[in-house]
Amino acid sequence: MSTLSSQQLIDSAKSFGTPLYVYHAEKIGAQYDRLKNAFAGADVRFFYAAKALTNINILRYVRSTGCSIDCSSINEVKLALLAGFEPTQILYTSNNILFEEIMEAKEIGVHINIDSLSNLRKFGNAFAGTYPVGVRLRPNIMAGGNLKISTGHAESKFGVPLEDMEELLQVQKETGLHIRTLHIHTGSEIKDVEVFAKGVEVLLDVVNYFPTVEVIDLGGGFKVPYMPGEEGTDIEKLGTVLKQEFNSFEEKTGRHLQVWFEPGKFLVSEAGTFIVRVSVLKKAGDTWFAGVDSGLNHLIRPMFYGSYHHIENISNPDGPTRIYHVVGNICETDNFAENRPLPEIREGDLLAFQNAGAYCFEMSSYYNSRFRPAEILFENGEPRLIRKRDQLEDLLQNQVIGR
Repeated sequence: MSTLSSQQLIDSAKSFGTPLYVYHAEKIGAQYDRLKNAFAGADVRFFYAAKALTNINILRYVRSTGCSIDCSSINEVKLALLAGFEPTQILYTSNNILFEEIMEAKEIGVHINIDSLSNLRKFGNAFAGTYPVGVRLRPNIMAGGNLKISTGHAESKFGVPLEDMEELLQVQKETGLHIRTLHIHTGSEIKDVEVFAKGVEVLLDVVNYFPTVEVIDLGGGFKVPYMPGEEGTDIEKLGTVLKQEFNSFEEKTGRHLQVWFEPGKFLVSEAGTFIVRVSVLKKAGDTWFAGVDSGLNHLIRPMFYGSYHHIENISNPDGPTRIYHVVGNICETDNFAENRPLPEIREGDLLAFQNAGAYCFEMSSYYNSRFRPAEILFENGEPRLIRKRDQLEDLLQNQVIGR
């Protein structure tokens, strides 16, 4: 949960208005330190999965920690460059995209993972063994918090299926493709360390077919706690298990492999808080609705994934507990929480949504022509504005207005 105090959040809402996204830089740094410590003594490299939150100020802070960056589009690659990352610190993991985008990434000089036989063949024909690439494999492992965030199962769109291994080897042989990395990403919200161990087992079973492979990329997907008392992935246990696996492999084969991870949510989720103001209270039968000055246009995860966000009434934390539906102001069903016990809510109260750093502002929209919120970043105890609240001209910015 957030390490910022309720008073800091209340003061932020007074200074910058609501709705408001608030991020805590030092929490991001602490999460990165935890990863480094858990894998100390292993040859491991971490790439922040930028799709979680791409505000350039966040990217610059991540770079300052020493973490590298993983990008899911060529535009994220360009943002990473603007944030000060060197091409060698950038990993571009493509997914069903035009080959021209891969070509652009190659010209920039970043690390590239390719997830289709079609684009692998094109790349091999164009560059043969002159530019090393990674291959994203589909390991046929069901994992993740729900089907929408499970990406490694047998019916997933992601990666080259293991069943196509012979064709992949044929592409490598015919084109001279230099495969340096084998990559998998089985999903998000993976708590079970054994899922990662199973992924390692799959990759180490096939790596002998690829003598040029130097890196095993296990993607991301570490679970973070959302509910009070909930536990996330045991990163320290995972570090111990994987060090044992790779040390054993090296002892048996004499072959050293570097390990890459792409944490996104793990680094920024708990660093974010979303503050909203209660606009109206309504009662329907026995149900109390607390309507707030936001909606799924600002935070879509509860409606999209059924995700849980812990909510605190920071204006009235000691009020008597009552049961509420916390709902938005969009002309659409946009429930943030149903039957949620909360300290008594009054009109004008401030509610703080926890775990709002990952896939929250990043998935926001202009739906209902409502403005997107401001974002602020706390660093060294001081808040600063890192994105202005939208104004009417932002809604019109790219529209071509005829006479």
